[in-house]
Amino acid sequence: MTAHPSFAVFPASWPDDEAAIRSVRRAVFVVEQGVPEALEWDGRDADCVQVLALDNHRTPVGTARMQADGRIGRMAVLPEWRNKGVGSALLAKLQEIARERGIHEVSLHAQTHAADFYRQHGFQAAGEEFLEAGIPHLAMKLHLS
Repeated sequence: MTAHPSFAVFPASWPDDEAAIRSVRRAVFVVEQGVPEALEWDGRDADCVQVLALDNHRTPVGTARMQADGRIGRMAVLPEWRNKGVGSALLAKLQEIARERGIHEVSLHAQTHAADFYRQHGFQAAGEEFLEAGIPHLAMKLHLS
C-alpha cells in the first residue's frame, strides 16, 4: 500500500476488485470520454496487474493496470481527484511492481492531452500521434533503473 493524506494506492485483483475498477473506468472512459463499452472491456483485465486508489472512506477514486510485458494502461482518475497526486501514485506503484517482476521498460499509450504528465515522470515519446478509440494518443516508454 502507498498512503497519502487523503487516499491510498493498493495492489488490486480483477476478481476481488472488479466492481471498484469498473466503476472508475466506466465513469472516466465510457461516460466522460465516450469510449464504447465494447472497446473498454477488452477481456485482458484478469491477466493484468491492477492497482486501485481509494479515498479515506474506501471509495475508489483511481485505477490503472499493467500487462505482463510492462504495458501500462487504463489509467483513470475521477475528475474531482485529478491534480491531487492520484495518477502519480498509481504510476509509481505500477513501476515498483514492474521492477519487482524484473521488467526493465514500461510503455503506455498516453492520450495526447496527458503526455506532459507522463513526460514529467520520465516517459519519452516513441512514435507519432495515432487514434485509439477515436482519441489522439502517443506511444511512450520509460526505461526503469
